Amino acid sequence: MHEVSVISGMVNAVIEELKKHDVASVTSVEIVIGDLTQLGEEQLSFAYEIVTRGTILEGSVLSIEHEPIEVSCDGCGYKGPVTMLDAGDFSSHAIPVLSCPECGGHVKVTSGQSCCVRSLEIEEAD
Repeated sequence: MHEVSVISGMVNAVIEELKKHDVASVTSVEIVIGDLTQLGEEQLSFAYEIVTRGTILEGSVLSIEHEPIEVSCDGCGYKGPVTMLDAGDFSSHAIPVLSCPECGGHVKVTSGQSCCVRSLEIEEAD
């Protein structure tokens, strides 16, 4: 469950940044998670609740935006989403095919790898 270490890193970074400002509380945190990371939304939310206990982020709402996987192909010029394979009965995840859906060539991943904080909603101290 690497979601805990990912959320811990994000929370620690946010807390360090908040120390530079006069913040009374944080009401929400929005993060962007690329689908290629295979991070689970439920696991991220659960980890966030646990990791933020006793911090300025405790009680804030975590909002998760998904970033779809997109690629570009130098061979044929394709730019867009990848083909996804169903992982079957043993997994709730789909498996991305990291080759060009048009020509089968080598691709560069252009979207879907993000793992970052997009925004915070805060209340300033008086």
